[in-house]
Amino acid sequence: MDTVTRAAPQIARDDAYFRLRAEVEELFYDEAAMLDERRFGEWLDLMHDDIIYFMPLRRNVKFGMHAEREDSRVEEGISWFNEDKWTLQKRVEQILTGVHYAEEPLSRVAHLVTNVQVRGAWPDTAQATEIDTICRFHIYQNRVEHEHYSFVGRRYDRLVRVEGALKIRERRIILDQNVLLAKCLTAFF
Repeated sequence: MDTVTRAAPQIARDDAYFRLRAEVEELFYDEAAMLDERRFGEWLDLMHDDIIYFMPLRRNVKFGMHAEREDSRVEEGISWFNEDKWTLQKRVEQILTGVHYAEEPLSRVAHLVTNVQVRGAWPDTAQATEIDTICRFHIYQNRVEHEHYSFVGRRYDRLVRVEGALKIRERRIILDQNVLLAKCLTAFF
């Protein structure tokens, strides 16, 4: 999973880069609309069958120890999310039963995505079949009558092209908080 955050070679900011970035931005904007409009089945279709969907716990650590200790690691210890496509499908199915404790009534959610960048493209930006990206997000969630939460952070995504369409194969979600203030964590990132 740490491969999503790997340092990418410097990419030329040419026409091919901007066309690829525009395609990635449209994917992320479409994804945000699907989630905001509760079109969870369509959202799941954006996920690659081998998706790794990971949100580490964040720790306050001593200066100089951030790289090795600030975030929990995949398959090591505890995390907010460490899911695959099957668990994402089960989460969606549970929400759509109408008897989900934390999502009855359903939350109102708004996903804002910005600062989208392509960090790597293989074999190159013009014919990319594998793409590493980074973006920033703000997710607003309103539950019941008076509960509202904001989740702010960044995402590192690895996208792959499957039969011409981009699919999300890896997603690493980094919240800019180490203590979760929300009573529950049901939103998709």
